[in-house]
Amino acid sequence: MKAAAMASMITASLLVFSLLHLGNALSVDYYAKTCPDAERAVTAAVKKAIANDNTVPAALLRMHFHDCFIRGCDASVLLNSKGGEKAEKDGPPNISLHAFYVIDHAKRAVEKLCPGVVSCADILALAARDSVALSGGPAWEVPQGRRDGRVSRANETNQLPAPTFNLTQLKQSFSQRRLSTKDLVVLSGGHTLGFAHCSSFQNRIHNFNATTDADPTLDPSFAARLRRICPVHNKVRNAGSAMDTVTPAVFDNAYYELLLRGRGLFSSDEALLTHPKTQGFVSHFASSQEDFFKAFVKSMVRMGNLQGGEEVRKDCRVVN
Repeated sequence: MKAAAMASMITASLLVFSLLHLGNALSVDYYAKTCPDAERAVTAAVKKAIANDNTVPAALLRMHFHDCFIRGCDASVLLNSKGGEKAEKDGPPNISLHAFYVIDHAKRAVEKLCPGVVSCADILALAARDSVALSGGPAWEVPQGRRDGRVSRANETNQLPAPTFNLTQLKQSFSQRRLSTKDLVVLSGGHTLGFAHCSSFQNRIHNFNATTDADPTLDPSFAARLRRICPVHNKVRNAGSAMDTVTPAVFDNAYYELLLRGRGLFSSDEALLTHPKTQGFVSHFASSQEDFFKAFVKSMVRMGNLQGGEEVRKDCRVVN
């Protein structure tokens, strides 16, 4: 049984490595001659969407992360399911993804400027950057030149790190994608934006173990609040909590401050405090927003280097 489990783990690791590669070198001036106004068009689309819906930044940032962790940053998360073949966006971890229309609008705007030049994967990477910058976070030059993938499978979304993961599982997930333990802590800081449904943290507030109902690492008043919002037999479909309950719409370092106060939402958040190395990063970023911003830019660029596509799609939702 153990041998079979080990073989399965090795196979999964090889699958990840076979799908992710560095590909062609990306460049911040990749479209300088072929589509110089592409970035401005993407930013305009994101800015317009945010003006009408303040949940857009978290949605686009999460969408980019979920895209890059499956087959590389190839916009496969944007593809629609076809017939009986379910695409990534319909996999269980991605059901709550939204704001796909923002990428559609940005793509149409860019296509008017320079048809068939800019990939959907690059547009998604730029939109994620704009979401952070327009929410008060850092801005950075996004290396471009990605290609769009032609394959999108719902069953591959089980490779995404789950909110119930412990530190060992998280580190394995990130290392398989050539991302370090520091990248893990830094990119978790993206949880400073966004909202989580009750199902994502139910394990921490009800029937935690044989002796306690709520996870004892949670701040008691915070746990009580979550239990009121998410009762055992919750019937409110969209019930949940902001990831950052202090400044939920601002990209800042509050995530780390709250985590140190026992107000992290997921088991995977709390896991960052279970080892001296990761706890050290959390404490440092809680005390220095400037250092967090610098580290976040580097980690986003590193994650964005994962490539896996081969074409430039005309429509982000369907293969050419």
